Amino acid sequence: MKSRADEEDYWNNSKCKAFTFDDEEDELGKLKESKQTVNSIRLVDEDDDDVEKVNWSGEPVGSISWSVRETSNDRADREVSFPPRINVDTPSLVKVNSGYSLSSLFKGIKGGNVTTFAEALSDPSARILAPEVRRPKSENQDLVSAWSPQEAVHRMQQGKGVSLERFRCLRDKVRLLDLAVSAHDGNVITAVLIYLKKTLSKEVLFGELQSRQTALRHFIHFLKESDEKSLLLDLFRSLGRMEDVALCQYRDHLSITDENKRRDFLESCLSLQFSPEDQIQVQDQVSLLKRQMILEATDRQAEQGGKLEIFQKFPRGPSILHMPLISTLHYCCVYHYTQPEASSSSPLNIRLSFKISKKQFLVTALAARAKMKAWSDVDALFTSRSWLGFTRKKSPLRFQKVVDILQKSSAPTKVLQDYVGLVDDANVRIALAQKHKCHDIVINTYRDLKDRQLLLEYRGKVEVGSAEYRRIGELLNNSQIRWKN
Repeated sequence: MKSRADEEDYWNNSKCKAFTFDDEEDELGKLKESKQTVNSIRLVDEDDDDVEKVNWSGEPVGSISWSVRETSNDRADREVSFPPRINVDTPSLVKVNSGYSLSSLFKGIKGGNVTTFAEALSDPSARILAPEVRRPKSENQDLVSAWSPQEAVHRMQQGKGVSLERFRCLRDKVRLLDLAVSAHDGNVITAVLIYLKKTLSKEVLFGELQSRQTALRHFIHFLKESDEKSLLLDLFRSLGRMEDVALCQYRDHLSITDENKRRDFLESCLSLQFSPEDQIQVQDQVSLLKRQMILEATDRQAEQGGKLEIFQKFPRGPSILHMPLISTLHYCCVYHYTQPEASSSSPLNIRLSFKISKKQFLVTALAARAKMKAWSDVDALFTSRSWLGFTRKKSPLRFQKVVDILQKSSAPTKVLQDYVGLVDDANVRIALAQKHKCHDIVINTYRDLKDRQLLLEYRGKVEVGSAEYRRIGELLNNSQIRWKN
């Protein structure tokens, strides 16, 4: 390290004078670094932490831009520190497409004209910057190029990035939407609609969508999926679709779990502009919820108090609150089947109050009473009496369906046999009888068909010596039957 006195002595004896900002003499632009001056520059010690290390571009060694420059250099073994010496005979390092050399930058010289150091640094063309890591040129071109609406839609169909911000006038935006609809690509239509939603007022957007039903349907679906209820309601109101407004508000009851709050909300919905059919449905739903609340409170108290044997024998399942109408009917057919018709828990009262069809009521009641093994109640469901006093089994259901329901409830063979015999189609009747081991039905059907060969084959399937085996033998020996084979 040189002392301060030595440094002052050096500068006073040197051919080169120190640079000052106040020096405006022309000969300053003609100064050149001598070999002695350059060689006397003190190199930075690698172990000196107080000195910031820089490279020839003036950037700190180890910075991000320095790393990028060094990585992009073709010479892998290039050293980080300054070279020990600089040959003055070598041309100065010059930035490509720039009139500045390394020395002229610090001396303020460009093309022979003298400038100040501050002016040199403020000139953008004089700055020496490290190369940046840029996106591919094709990608930048895709985003900033002035695509036409047709080209933009085509690129979106291909999954390429396109900036829609350049489409600023309403004509271009509407043209973009029409082309997206013509392309029959739902993703492109939705993307354009999202852009229009962000850049157009509600009134303008709704007006344009009113004459474009395909785009309107996509927009409504998008708003439902994104749960933008407020904007959806505004759209329906602007289109005059008040029934849709009512249904949209009505759906909010699904998120209400408290039965009292749901009841109050549904009652408030009765003032909305539903269609006549929907208005009846909402009224029925309010009535059903009130009935369920009464049933739930009464039956829970009876079950806890042990007052009714049926609740002990068949414990209740989940609460019937908010259950569908048919589930409520099934519940009442299980626990309140014998209640008088005037009672709110009577299945017949529910059927009349909510206008349930006879077929639907029969299916529900059959499943409930078969579950309870109440076979007499099952028989009563199908027994009808004529005006002459005769009784017969009659059903709006196919008896094949009745057999299936009874079989699922593990009905005994005797019960199944009564209904298998009522199946009209002979082949179906035989198949069901064989499946459920209703031997008498099979034997009687073969007898009615006068098919001796099938009867002989079936005798081989029953147990020898059984009642069915003996009965088949009696039929085969009956001379009054005219067999067809």
